[in-house]
Amino acid sequence: MIIPVVKLGTLALRTLSKPIANQLKKGAGLHPWFRDFIINVAQVNHRFSTKMQRRIYGRATDIVIRPLNEERAVQAAAGLLGELFIFTVAGAALIYEVHRNSKAEARKEEQRKKEIEALNQHSRHLEKEVKDLRLKLQQIEALALSQHRSSFLDYFKFRHSYAQKV
Repeated sequence: MIIPVVKLGTLALRTLSKPIANQLKKGAGLHPWFRDFIINVAQVNHRFSTKMQRRIYGRATDIVIRPLNEERAVQAAAGLLGELFIFTVAGAALIYEVHRNSKAEARKEEQRKKEIEALNQHSRHLEKEVKDLRLKLQQIEALALSQHRSSFLDYFKFRHSYAQKV
């Protein structure tokens, strides 16, 4: 029952992270220091992606790449920031899910170990009981054999004493 609730919770968290990402996009360009930082990030990302595209298409990569204008750089960085936030939330949800599953597996493994140990202990107990029963059987057989011999010898004694009386 708890698994569907957790999965719905992570889905809701991801869904709620999209409006938060949109708010980050809107507020990204308002603070001057942060605006300069995201513009630099956007320019680095633009240069990197342009070089990668040129390599993929087999074009020269040693050319000068024109930087984005300030407004496009802010928009690109805000989009990148929003996607990074959504990706971070999804990654955190994934890590949480993996951690939760590994704890559940560890509990199951511990339970299996306990069951195996209980079975081993029961097996040792049964082996000891069988050994004790074999010992008792040998004692009974020895007792029966000794009684059988004595009764067999008593028969001859009885017959011998009967023969003397007649």
